[in-house]
Amino acid sequence: MSVEQMLQAADAFARTVVAEAAGDEVVGSHVRAEVDGDGLVSHVFEALQPGYRGWTWVVSLTAVSADADPTVNDVVLLPGADAIVAPPWTPYRDRVRPGDLGPGDVLPPEPDDLRLVPAWSAGDLDTEVEGGADRLAAQELAAGRSLVLSLEGRDMAAQRWHDGQGGPHVAIAQQASGTCRTCGFRVGLAGALADRFGVCANGMANDDGRVVALEHGCGAHSGVRLSRAVAVAVLPDPYFDTITNDVVARPEPAAERDVPAPDPADPEPADPEPVDPASADPTSVEPGSDSVEAGSTAVETEAPADPEVAPVPAATDAVTEESTSATDAGDPDAS
Repeated sequence: MSVEQMLQAADAFARTVVAEAAGDEVVGSHVRAEVDGDGLVSHVFEALQPGYRGWTWVVSLTAVSADADPTVNDVVLLPGADAIVAPPWTPYRDRVRPGDLGPGDVLPPEPDDLRLVPAWSAGDLDTEVEGGADRLAAQELAAGRSLVLSLEGRDMAAQRWHDGQGGPHVAIAQQASGTCRTCGFRVGLAGALADRFGVCANGMANDDGRVVALEHGCGAHSGVRLSRAVAVAVLPDPYFDTITNDVVARPEPAAERDVPAPDPADPEPADPEPVDPASADPTSVEPGSDSVEAGSTAVETEAPADPEVAPVPAATDAVTEESTSATDAGDPDAS
């Protein structure tokens, strides 16, 4: 039996080692035994502790010969293919994004930042001037800048501005009638980027104070004019008319509006039958009383005039018939 075969058969010994290190309740079944090298074998056990699904316990064993006792090299908890692990480490310098800096935050450039070069190299400055690069380098050093923008840094900035919100491919630029190249609110740049970019100085534009491409545009262009179709109509000056008569409709009187017109379909009330005063006894009617006592004769009294309430003849007929019957029954000579 070889050393590797002896170590592969020592799974019970490996389980005992893991149980002593982590506890028997968190060690699961034996998964496999892997030969890592000459005289070196690793036993893998399932991990049962909560939150470690897919993780395994690994015990590394070694021996000098097949007759020697195994020696424990290491006991570790390692993630498997289905284990939940943290994402790969990202350096802090790679986590910062544009706009993340706040008051008091600092973001120093990398020592090998290709966007910056020493000022004596003139960087992206135009060296075809009188005095050449020496004059420009002296100016930068006098201004306190030991580093200047490199050619690569300039090209990276130009590409970023062209692809950003100030570039020609955004929706507001596609709908604009003119470009920033012909706009009077554009402030030109100096140097190698002057033929591609400028700064917007229109306080009413969305890009005010930002770098914009010359092919960018918006609706606040200095040459925009309203067409006749959308222009505001100009009204004439007001004047006082002393010739034309103003026709004003007179309002309807309140009395004519409130009183309803009579309905032709309603029947006209019948006239009450006359009553002979000689055939009737004196009648006493109490003030405020609407009833008539038996043996009395109906007496007509004038009701207060009410222009809005029509007389009710049916009540007069009923009183008249009742009074006549009472007179016939009480006075035999009335006939």
